[in-house]
Amino acid sequence: MSDLKEECVEKHIESSPAGSTYPPEIVALYEKFDDDRRKKLLRKMDYHLIPIITLLYLFAYLDRGNIGNAKLAGLLEGAHINDAEYNICLTVFFVTYVIFEVPANMLLKKFKPSVWIPTIAVLWGIVMVCHGFVHSYAGLLACRLMLGIPEAGIFPACSYYVTMWYPRAEAQYRTALFYGAASLAGAFSGLLAYCISLMDGVGGYGGWQWIFILEGAATIVGGLVAWFFIHDSPNGVKWLDEDEAAFVTAQLAYDGNSTGNAMQEGQKKSVYIKEAFCDWQIYLSSLIYIGISTSTYGIVFGLPTIIKNLGYTARIAQLLTIPPYATACAITIVVAHFSDKYKKRGVFVIGSLTASAFGFILAIATSNRRDLSGVTYAGCFIACCGFYPAFPGIIAWLANNLAGSYKRAIGMGLQISLGNTGGLIGSNIFRAQDAPAYRLGYGISIGFICMSGVSATLMVIILDRINKKRAAAVEEMGGEAIVIEEQGEWNLTEMGDRSPLFRYIL
Repeated sequence: MSDLKEECVEKHIESSPAGSTYPPEIVALYEKFDDDRRKKLLRKMDYHLIPIITLLYLFAYLDRGNIGNAKLAGLLEGAHINDAEYNICLTVFFVTYVIFEVPANMLLKKFKPSVWIPTIAVLWGIVMVCHGFVHSYAGLLACRLMLGIPEAGIFPACSYYVTMWYPRAEAQYRTALFYGAASLAGAFSGLLAYCISLMDGVGGYGGWQWIFILEGAATIVGGLVAWFFIHDSPNGVKWLDEDEAAFVTAQLAYDGNSTGNAMQEGQKKSVYIKEAFCDWQIYLSSLIYIGISTSTYGIVFGLPTIIKNLGYTARIAQLLTIPPYATACAITIVVAHFSDKYKKRGVFVIGSLTASAFGFILAIATSNRRDLSGVTYAGCFIACCGFYPAFPGIIAWLANNLAGSYKRAIGMGLQISLGNTGGLIGSNIFRAQDAPAYRLGYGISIGFICMSGVSATLMVIILDRINKKRAAAVEEMGGEAIVIEEQGEWNLTEMGDRSPLFRYIL
């Protein structure tokens, strides 16, 4: 193999220690894609794939979090519920959300993203519209329970969808692009709530009702539009030419698999399900996720009220939720860019969590000082800018380190399901009786963020040791070519991320 060919293959196929094991047709295909053509292809993919899932996830985050804005717009009085009942309504959403996470990804594999993602978007949009017509605690409780069922599928579906198109080294940036919509949702939620609340009394409905009705209707429209923009694979996509489709397919086939079988699965589905449920890294990454989600949902549901209790009117509080989320969106994308560039996950997750912990410490230290309310707000601001970038980091980290598409789908669903149990906690930590200081909420957030940071550090250490042991074992056996010859390409593929040739991303 020429130096040019070896350099080309090693550049685009991350797991190529020697480069000599790749077929000539793959080498020839990669030679057609220099840096400029590859970047042009990535931009084309980003343009066609990312906007629609970004839009849907924006709607998802708006719809699950707008209840906090509706509260300020008169939800409690209009639906005839008290603070305790309101907190229960926040909590029950996560019950169905957590339960249906893994089944949702199983159905995703059965129906494919092009059918599954638009369908669940339309369904939760309908449920959200129904929120606007409740007049009792029972009605709101039922709506929150129902909302969690279709919404359970959107985040794991979008995260998995990214892995169907992009290799491991490029996944976090794309995950961050659509997850950045979550932080933008916080900004939009406050702005929209402020504008929609001005419709109070129109048509005989309160401002809080219009928040649910209009935002739910937008989701339904988005779901219908998505039918035309979700694509299951490069094959047959009109906006890719033949070479581009082949290149995308080859990248995925050789990503972490030197035999080109990364997308192949020959065992029964039950085997991959068992492997996912028995994989230690899923549970450790879920522990990291729990800490992040507890703090995130605490702020998502509590920030408008927290700001209001700093001495601002309800409508000004809605507007002041915009800057933290907008800034967090930009930082999330920047962090993801560098994470992909340097092919590192753990260090960026840990750094983000450290910033978040500092923000919460700043908030709790000044929370009982009305004269330092600006500093308390700054602490919440910094905390948002920390935990939001950590979310796509931990999702991409696990997705990168699970080999086999079915195991990856189940593993990601399990991670997100377990991780979102943090929402059960986070939705109850900023309690009305703790106003205006909310020291309990800040304290719990600090504890969970620290737990995530310690777990992420442990993850880096363990994965690094495994990589070093595998590299030493392969060298002892005589090199990659000898390992493939002795154990067989298909056997190594079936081993997935347990293969001695697989290297975990740190």
